[in-house]
Amino acid sequence: MVLHWFRRDLRLEDNAALAKAMATGQPVQPVFIFDTHILDRLEDAADARVSFIHQELTRLSQEIAVQGGNLWVVYGDPMVWHQTWAADPAIEGVFANRDYEPYAGRRDEAVARIYAQEGKWSKWSKDHVLMEPREVLKDDGTPYTVFTPYSRKWRTHFTPEHIQAYPTPTGGWNPQASSHTMPSLKDMGFEENTQKVPSREIPATVLAAYEAKRNFPALPNGTTRLGVHLRFGTISIRALARVAYPDHSKFLTELIWRDFYQMILKHFPDSPSKAIKPAYDRIMWESNETHFEAWCQGKTGYPLVDAGMRELNETGFMHNRVRMVVASFLTKHLLLDWRLGEAYFASKLLDFDLASNVGGWQWASGSGCDAAPYFRIFNPASQLEKFDKDLKYVKQWVPEYGLPEYPEPIVDHKQARERCLARYKEGLASASLGL
Repeated sequence: MVLHWFRRDLRLEDNAALAKAMATGQPVQPVFIFDTHILDRLEDAADARVSFIHQELTRLSQEIAVQGGNLWVVYGDPMVWHQTWAADPAIEGVFANRDYEPYAGRRDEAVARIYAQEGKWSKWSKDHVLMEPREVLKDDGTPYTVFTPYSRKWRTHFTPEHIQAYPTPTGGWNPQASSHTMPSLKDMGFEENTQKVPSREIPATVLAAYEAKRNFPALPNGTTRLGVHLRFGTISIRALARVAYPDHSKFLTELIWRDFYQMILKHFPDSPSKAIKPAYDRIMWESNETHFEAWCQGKTGYPLVDAGMRELNETGFMHNRVRMVVASFLTKHLLLDWRLGEAYFASKLLDFDLASNVGGWQWASGSGCDAAPYFRIFNPASQLEKFDKDLKYVKQWVPEYGLPEYPEPIVDHKQARERCLARYKEGLASASLGL
């Protein structure tokens, strides 16, 4: 018998590691571990993502049961569980899909050692990305830190074979009944969250109009909203790319951005806490709890910023164009540390992905993988005029806009811009002098 360890691949269809496990001809035992090293860091007992995972595992368990198998869902330290399984003479080894986050990398290396010590194997597959971090590098073997040349190289490497589907199992499971009962949310210290999750169906009509509509947050079908499903692997990245390729190049570019940020996180594992461009850690950020709280609550007096934050707080989603605006506002207008915003997004986003979240925030602050100089500062008023001219998005989330109770702007745009430029220039100058 072999194990398939589900992690960020909660599906049977087009699953690389699962297909390879089935190809051995051995009975396959699927497992999932609610990892306490991850869950213990979550502060909200009603975290919508935990509810979503639990819901999807219930679905997955039912699908496997129909095919004569059973999913073992357990709770605890992955090291402890894998030590138990590796010691079982009936288990020959484990299959899993790679995860590129720093903690996951350390965990998976430790798991591999556990099986090796028992004379068994662990086999890891590419599934979460189209191109792995080691596949697209500069000619000298170093990672790209600017997207455009990375994208060009990515496209030269890409072939239709990269998005071929793996076969979906129809049987081949270990039929042995399990003594493991799926822990309830309550068992793990969580409670159900009824926050609505977007459909995992791939909307081909959205992709067809993606380039024209993707920047307008009021449009209900301007983007796919599939981020949460890509994050937890309830859909295959290859399946989405098959719909995008070759006719929807702009959407394929967004998938390349996703690969890019996974590559950056793998090669710069300290990037969640340190600027990719070290000089930017010399910037003197403000310490203003009032401004930060106003930003979090969507009460800055800038309607596009406020609409985005309120949408996030209520739904766990924010349109990508708006994400850039609110991130720029926090770091450039308020001069608050990008790590504050990254952490807040991490606590709220249904589709939170460490690589994309850190990459996006470092991009917005100028400290990361951005070819533009630091003096690119989004003007919230001009962004509103360009992408929500009729105020449909703003009025949906900020109904008091235009009424006396709506607050005045907490900072003046022109003054904030000048302060930002001066502060960044000062920080970078001190870095260049080694001060």
